[in-house]
Amino acid sequence: MVGSATVRRLNTEDCQILSTNRAQLDLRDQAATQSWMDKNRPEVIIVAAATVGGILANSTRPAEFLYDNIAIATN
Repeated sequence: MVGSATVRRLNTEDCQILSTNRAQLDLRDQAATQSWMDKNRPEVIIVAAATVGGILANSTRPAEFLYDNIAIATN
């Protein structure tokens, strides 16, 4: 949702948008993320990726969600 809205807004500007999805790149994987960054060399990074779930998932797997989201942000 946030990523799609950001892309729609940036499409109105004179800029090139580089994006990826989780099938193409696991942002939790430091080596894979670094390789993507080295290859694409973005000037600006907007992170809209996250591991999310509903109420049940959030209450039964909070540590997994926290770990994944910290890894995404750190990488």
